[in-house]
Order: sequence, then structure tokens, then C-alpha cells
Amino acid sequence: MPPEELELAAAFPPAERDRWREMVKGVLRRSGAATEDTSLDEIEGLLTRESYDGVPVAALYTRDDAPAGRPGLAPYVREVRPDGEGIAGWDVRQRHAHPDPAVTREAILADLENGATSVWLRLGEGGVPVGGLPDALRGVLLDLAPVVLDAGASAGEAADAFLSLVTGRGNAADASGNLGADPLGLAARTGGPGSLEETAALAVRCAREFPKLRAIVADGTPYHDAGGGDAEELGAAVAAGVAYLRALTDAGLSVDEAFGQIEFRLAVNADQFSSIAKLRAARRLWARVAEVSGAAEGTAARVHAVTSAAMMTRRDPWVNMLRTTVAAFAAGVGGADAVTVQPFDARLGLPDGFARRIARNTQTLLLEESSLARVVDPAGGSWYTESLTEDLAQAAWTWFTEIERAGGLAAALGSGLVAGRLAATWGRRREDIARRKAPLTGVSEYPDLAERLPERDPAPRRPGGGLPVVTYAQDFETLRDRSDAHAGATGSRPKVFLATLGPVAVHTARASFAANLFQAGGIETVSGSPEEFGTSGAAVACICSSDRLYGEQAEDAARVLREAGAVKVWLAGKGTYEGVGAHVYAGCDAIEVLETTLRDLGVSE
Repeated sequence: MPPEELELAAAFPPAERDRWREMVKGVLRRSGAATEDTSLDEIEGLLTRESYDGVPVAALYTRDDAPAGRPGLAPYVREVRPDGEGIAGWDVRQRHAHPDPAVTREAILADLENGATSVWLRLGEGGVPVGGLPDALRGVLLDLAPVVLDAGASAGEAADAFLSLVTGRGNAADASGNLGADPLGLAARTGGPGSLEETAALAVRCAREFPKLRAIVADGTPYHDAGGGDAEELGAAVAAGVAYLRALTDAGLSVDEAFGQIEFRLAVNADQFSSIAKLRAARRLWARVAEVSGAAEGTAARVHAVTSAAMMTRRDPWVNMLRTTVAAFAAGVGGADAVTVQPFDARLGLPDGFARRIARNTQTLLLEESSLARVVDPAGGSWYTESLTEDLAQAAWTWFTEIERAGGLAAALGSGLVAGRLAATWGRRREDIARRKAPLTGVSEYPDLAERLPERDPAPRRPGGGLPVVTYAQDFETLRDRSDAHAGATGSRPKVFLATLGPVAVHTARASFAANLFQAGGIETVSGSPEEFGTSGAAVACICSSDRLYGEQAEDAARVLREAGAVKVWLAGKGTYEGVGAHVYAGCDAIEVLETTLRDLGVSE
């Protein structure tokens, strides 16, 4: 007879945490990170790191750390998506912002015919003129394809235009989507005022006349785009949601009706586990708000996940396909209700048809070929993911309550509380990027100086004036732009000479490291013996070899380079040698190295 419970590890001896600690201690002792006196209780602490939100990430998780809940039940961490309205899995939502309504209409129809299931439409400044809305949606079946508006300061005008269009077509009872009203998100992006009263009136109208249509988006992406961490984005988004709940109930909606008018928008990036945990934590947080608000059982957050704009690069944009694929995977595993994949060329301008097709097909592959949506909460039961979800939810709730104590999100934005918190987090992330602890493929690592970027029509600029908008690659890309301008003006790139010492097998590792670092700033590298420096055309040199050969030859090599006219001599590695002015090494501030080198080479800012 088969056993009642199948023990998959029955053939192995039981694992013991202390035994694991002892084995790890042995490894850490050999590396110098631990000593004989280091206790076993300290071992795990040596391997624990913190996220930008201060959430601890340990090296080992077990069954005792985070038991999994039940799918589909409060607090809805383990979400179950209903298959309804012809949509299996999540809603594939494509974004459109081309200012020409005819071009936008053609792109929308192509998307809907080839895998997209809803439309995200930018209107007003930075998108389609509000008056062009009927033309942009001509041919779109509004009773089948949900439409989400994003009109910023023109939200009221855009909503009126869309509702008139829906009513005129006889789709008032069936039209779905979201009118995109988000006055607090508008204040975060532009610093301008937004009217909660007008937003509430719009929500009341939707609840009374358009039963499948939502009015409000609580958008967390402005805080992500300003460099904030996951908990900061979640806390601000929940604070916005709570402010909208108050306004809606004050306007006469019931608690349940108010909850039904709000959708969240959150960013997901290439850190897949953090992104999975973020979406699960969002439902955990909103379930707590629903509980204390007296909402009906079954009130779960609706979440629209958007692949991060901050992680996208202008340089080597093809790598963005990999970044957005990982982010879309995380969105699907995390239980997003709708997912938008940004086209790989989004940082270059208006996406072309090929880029939109790749964005659509990324989701189609995950849904149809990988069957990702056929599994209920794939991350559920992972002790790491469950623990990370809970810790992230706790950190976000702490930030949310701090915002509430400051008078709510509008007051926290006005006082600078939010901006100051996000700036501090961005500073930590920016330093990690500068030191290449958070590498960016194609930008800070493995750059291609000979690349030819695709040409795109310029995208209309969205209004600013509020929180800053940052990209992770911005500092390296600024340096590359300086190099490009110098090459355009002089006919050649700035150049560094790699003075290699000893056999190829000895100097290759450090020469490759140095070349990769300098090229990240658009600086060309050539290599040879120190005696070849004079004919290289370079003014700066970097000595590359092993520590042993440095002791024997570094000072002589530096003297030869200086006598040949080198204005500065770097060394790949560490150690003090006469004639060597500075060092490059793993963990050094690459941005500072590159800025210094460009100045030494006479490249203007």
C-alpha cells in the first residue's frame, strides 16, 4: 500500500540548520570573512544583505520562515485570476502615445488583432490630442476591448470625451477599462494641484452609469521612476488609494462601490523575486485596508503591472528585450491582472511596429507557450518568496503610516517628505550602479562602442515639475554621449593605452577588466608594452598585469609611460607604486574614474 504522505526526501538524511551553518563557516573562514570565534548564530548574518528598502534578504529560508496561505482567500497574497470576458490569464495591455490619431488607430488595431487584449492610451500633453480620441478608437469594439486612459491634467476632458463616445455607440453597459483619473499621481509627476472632488464625481458617474468601468488609477510608478524602492512605491500607492477611498465615500459611494473604482499601477523590473513579492504584497496591503474599512469579503486589489521605465537603456537597447521578459515573467508569477511590456526602443523615441510586436509576443510566449497563467500562484510555497512578500508588506505599511501621520499623500508630497525619502534611496542605488555592483549589460558592462542605434521618431515629452525622473543607466549614458560628441567633433574617440606586462595569460584578466571599464564611458582602449605608448595616440595609460609582476615591473613601467608623455598612469588592481597616480579595481567608483579620465583627455562636458 502506498504511504498516506509521499516523503520525497526519504532517501536522504535529515538536513539540519546547524550543520549547514558549520559548513558555511568553514568556507567563510577560508575566505577571511569569519574566524574560529564566529558563532553559528552570526554566520547567517554575515550572508544577509538588505534591499534598498531595508528588507533583509537571507541566504537560507526554511519551512519555519513563512508558511504559505491559501489561494484566492484573504489577504489575497496568493491570487487566483478568474477566466472571464474571453481573457485567459492576465490582460495583455499595450500602451499607445503617438500624437497622430490615425497612426495610433492603426497601431491599436494591429495590436488587438495580434494578441493584445486591451488598450492603454495616452491623451493630452505627451500623447493623442483629446479631440482625436474618437478617431484613435475608430474600429475598436469598446464592448470587447477594455480601454485605459492616461490623460494627466486633461483627465476630466478625456473622460468626458470617452464616455460620450461609449454612450454614442450604445456600449455604456458593456464598456470596461479605466478612465485613469489620478490627481495625486499628477501632483507627484508635475507638482501641480489635482482635484479629488472632480475625481470623486467622475467615480460616482461611473458607478451609476457605467457598471464595468473604473474611474481611478492609484499609480505607484512616479515613485519608482524617481528612484524609490519597492516598499516606497507600495506605501505611496496605498496612501493614494486610501485618499481616493475617503473622497469617494464622502461623495456618496458605499465602501464597496469605492473599492470597485480603484485600480493600482505598479512597476516591475528585472529583479524578478522582488517584483513577484511586490505584487503579492500589494494585495496583502490592500486587503488590510479593505478589512479595516469594512469592505465586503472578497475585495481584492486589481493590479496593472508595467515593466520599469527606469531600467530601460538607450545604449544596446536590444538587451531591453531580456529585461522586459524577466519583468513580465515576474508580473505573471506575481499575479498581475494586467501587464504592459514596454517596447525595447522606448528610450529612443516612439516605438515602431517591430518593437510593439516583440512586446506583445513576449506576453504571448509566457501565456501560450510557457503556460504561466495555468498555474495558481507559482511562487506560493517558496519560503524565500513568502518571507520576502511579508517583509516587504511590513516595510511598505510602515512607510504608508508615516505618510498618513504627515497628513496624507498630498501633504507628504508638498512638504518634501516623499521626495527626500526617494532621493536617499536613489542615492544608494546610484552608488551601487556607479561601482558596478548593480551591473547594466551593454552599458556599464560589455558596452559596444561601434553600435548603431535604431532611429525612431521623437516621443512627445510628458510634463514634469514634480518628482525627478531617473534611469539607472543615466550616468554612464551621459559619459557615452560626451564621447560621441568628441568623436563627432574630432573624428576619433578619447583613448586610453593599456600597458600590459608579462605573458598574455598573466595580463589578460586585468586588461579585459580595464578595457570593459573604460569603454563603459565611451573611451577606446588599445594595448601593448609600455614602450609602445608613444605611438599609440593616447595621453592616459593603465598598467595591467599580476600582483607579482607589479612588484617587479610596475614602477619601471610607470616611469617609461611618464617619460613618453602620459598625463596620468592608472593601475588595474591595488598597491602603491611610484609613478602610479590612481587605480581601477572591482568595486571602484567607475563613474568617478571615467569622469576623471575624460577630463584628463580634454573631453568637454
